[in-house]
Amino acid sequence: MPASGWPPTDAAMERPDDGEAGPEFLVVGHITKPHGTKGEVYVWPLTDRPEQLFAKGRELVLGDSEGAPGDEPLALRVERVRAFKRGLLVKFEGFPDRTAVEPFSQRYLLVPAEAVPPLEEGEVFYHQLLGLEVVTTAGEVVGRVREVFETEPAHLLDVQDGGRSRLIPFVERIVREVDLEAGRIVIEPPPGLLDV
Repeated sequence: MPASGWPPTDAAMERPDDGEAGPEFLVVGHITKPHGTKGEVYVWPLTDRPEQLFAKGRELVLGDSEGAPGDEPLALRVERVRAFKRGLLVKFEGFPDRTAVEPFSQRYLLVPAEAVPPLEEGEVFYHQLLGLEVVTTAGEVVGRVREVFETEPAHLLDVQDGGRSRLIPFVERIVREVDLEAGRIVIEPPPGLLDV
């Protein structure tokens, strides 16, 4: 079910002109810090397709610390990339050393929404889940999705109803249906999940 490109601040990236729901850019990675002295940065991928979106020659947009592209987005072209620990070390063209990439720390990497490879059947972008109503298979309203947290071993939906917040694992054994057109997620919670 999960797919690449969930932005942490969906509203900050809404298309300003056409009124369509959905962001103009999708977040695909978070730069934590420079690595070494040769201009590499450590990137935590926020996508299921890092090999496509961080490929050599791929152009990414440097977002701010909230995931927004800003008024004059800076385009970065991937010069090289390699796996490192649980993330990636990425070198961008034109940024030769650590000093040049230090301002990139704690910022997000984005791609235009139309540049993201098409989703496979059953996949959704995380930003599409925000605001959806969550109901049980028995018809009980649980609340609305306020946030999606990328955690291990399962991503979590932060579902709020009034002042109450519940964390629902976004896994197939619990999430039975995601109906974007109806604006609804149907879950079959195990005993006790909604009591927490």
